[in-house]
Amino acid sequence: MHFSRTLLLATVFSGTVSVSAEELQPYDAQLSGFDYAYPVQRFELESQRQSLEIAYIDVTPEEPNGRTVVLMHGKNFCAGTWERTIAELMEAGYRVIAPDQIGFCKASKPEHYQFSLHQLAANTHALLQSLEQEKVTVMGHSMGGMLATRYALMYPDQVEQLVLVNPIGLEDWKAKGVPYQTIEENYQSELGKTAEGIKAYQKSTYYVGEWEPEYDRWVNMLAGMYLGDDKQLVAWNQALTTDMVFTQPVVYEFDELAMPTLLLIGGKDNTAIGKAQAPAEIRDTLGRYDLLGKEVARIIPKASLVEFPQLGHSPQIQSPELFHEALIKGLAEL
Repeated sequence: MHFSRTLLLATVFSGTVSVSAEELQPYDAQLSGFDYAYPVQRFELESQRQSLEIAYIDVTPEEPNGRTVVLMHGKNFCAGTWERTIAELMEAGYRVIAPDQIGFCKASKPEHYQFSLHQLAANTHALLQSLEQEKVTVMGHSMGGMLATRYALMYPDQVEQLVLVNPIGLEDWKAKGVPYQTIEENYQSELGKTAEGIKAYQKSTYYVGEWEPEYDRWVNMLAGMYLGDDKQLVAWNQALTTDMVFTQPVVYEFDELAMPTLLLIGGKDNTAIGKAQAPAEIRDTLGRYDLLGKEVARIIPKASLVEFPQLGHSPQIQSPELFHEALIKGLAEL
């Protein structure tokens, strides 16, 4: 789908209109009624003896540069959260494909599924094959950074460039002493989520204690799924994927990445799965992105590191101009 520059910018600005707490509304398991800034399509696949759907955005600028960027969302994010990044990439000539992975947002929420980064990567590969995309740049944020890494390891010939934006999984939390939580414990934690709690966490971790009205949209997107009739199914899928990211580290395989890799790291990020349950003596040593970015850049053979020392877990949202200038420059240096 093609977008002109005028429509492109209008779409983005309309997509970031703030939604107040009074307008918080319930959503079903596939986020019906919450509109992304770009049209959503659906890809049907058979996976683990089930018929499932990946929801995805696929947009092309009027003047393509011949390259495609695949965007992989984080655990508390959706394909729609990439709206400003999609706009900037299209303005620079890139086709953009942004899927909602199985278990998240507008995609299917199966009652039973063996979640693994390998499985989600295979699902994404099937989507890209259906779209006849043989060579792509893969870009992942947060959990999406773990998934993008796994995808690049599984399909190295299809990945011309890898971009990691504050990925989780730069350290092995369990090896550092974070205790394992069962899926049932994670499920109960998910059931307790509220808009107020989601906002407090995002404010401290994603935006370094700052808040802008346009961030409310993303809080309400997540919180609305915990208000709807499918709350238990949403919480169960989230619990299963929490177990996935905790038990499937990618940090030990960074040295096997053969493609050019761009690391975009907000240095004030302190994200670490299970940090709240960690012993007090190690808690402050976890999620040190000011250190982790440098460590991983030394491990990945063809890594380029761009740091944003004053930004948090979501630099692409917190400081879009600064972030996207670095992104477009880094992509062009391939």
